[in-house]
Formats: sequence, C-alpha cells, structure tokens
Amino acid sequence: MVNKSSDRPADPLLDSVFHALADPTRRAMLNNLAAGACTVGELAAPFDISLAGASKHIQVLERAGLIRREVQGRVHTCSLDARPLHMGVEWMRHYQRFWTRKLDVLEALLEAEDGKGATRPARKKTGTPRRKP
Repeated sequence: MVNKSSDRPADPLLDSVFHALADPTRRAMLNNLAAGACTVGELAAPFDISLAGASKHIQVLERAGLIRREVQGRVHTCSLDARPLHMGVEWMRHYQRFWTRKLDVLEALLEAEDGKGATRPARKKTGTPRRKP
C-alpha cells in the first residue's frame, strides 16, 4: 500500500504505534508499565474505566507491539516493550530537519531584532501608564 500524499509506502506497524499513542489513557498505561509489569486490574485502577474498557486499550497497545501480555491462570500480566517506539522516533527524526531549519531562521530574525532594539532611541514618557495585555 502506498500513501497517496507521498511515494513512501505506508507502514501499518508505525501507524498502529501512533494510533496507540494518540490516546492519553494508553500513554498513561505505558508510563505506568515503564515502572514495571502490572496486571490488567492494576493498569485499569487509576482510570475511571471498566476492566473491559481497560482491556480494549491494552489490545490496541498489544497490536502496536508496545506491550506483551502473559497469562497465568486468570491473571493477565502486561509488560512494556518500547522497541516499536524507536520507529516513531526515527520517523520524527526524518522531519526534524524541517522544523530545526525554521527555528534557526526565527532565531536569526529575533537576534536581528534585538540588535536593532539596542540602537533605538528611548521612548518618551507620556505620563499615562501602559495598559497590561
């Protein structure tokens, strides 16, 4: 499958990583898993969601390869697998040069403005206080 807006092929795994990260509950779950493995109940506890709702979030994270689930009897334990995040970082790094270039131009403009400001004459005081925005 090729993305219509570019010649680069679509990457379903990368898409699933960004989809998983798009939800704040799933990002918080990943953050909790960074401290160590948790059961599904422990992952669900901080949120106002049912176990079924938490399980759906966990399934999205599993499809993205961001977590691994181990089942022992009735206990489902989840652990973080951060390797797929590397793909997202690499994708963003490719585009970093574009925003870095724009920030460099902005920095140069601001420095030029600062240079001009040093040679400006001081404002005359009118006696009326300036309004705060």
